[in-house]
Amino acid sequence: MQTMNQTVATAQDTSTGSNAGHHEKSGSKADLASSVQFVSFAIGDDQYGVDIMAVREIKGWSDITHLPKQPEYVRGVLNLRGVIVPIVDLRCRFGQGLTEAATLHVVIIVQIANRQVGLLADRVLDIVSFEPSQMQPVPKVAKSARADFLSGLVTVDNVMVALIDLPNLLTESPDETGESSAVH
Repeated sequence: MQTMNQTVATAQDTSTGSNAGHHEKSGSKADLASSVQFVSFAIGDDQYGVDIMAVREIKGWSDITHLPKQPEYVRGVLNLRGVIVPIVDLRCRFGQGLTEAATLHVVIIVQIANRQVGLLADRVLDIVSFEPSQMQPVPKVAKSARADFLSGLVTVDNVMVALIDLPNLLTESPDETGESSAVH
């Protein structure tokens, strides 16, 4: 985990000035300024990504405190150096059942607006870079809770990565609660 934390920190530090070296075809500053970087991770066989600028830390799964009357996908909270961080089970949030969390799972701490939230995932994969023009819209074939949380799709090294729309991840749809609200 320590290596990935250092990689994320390095990519955040270098994303505005020099080439981070991940999946880049050319190294000019102009190309880097127009590219977007995401931390990719897996939930089962599916790959997802979150904007690297929102990632604050990646840590291994540890015990959390369960809270009553929370949505099923909010597994509980974690005290992270004095900050209480809610942990969202992405598998459950996407309608695939609860994750049987074990020491091999990871929690990706992200900043959403003015607060930190932990995202429970199976494993972190890589830092991917791509041009904004490579992002494709999520097809709206049928109403799907999973699609509401995605901002787009991108293919990297022949693998489809679904990009998570972090602000929408915490907004409950009217059919989940009877009214639209956000997790507090």
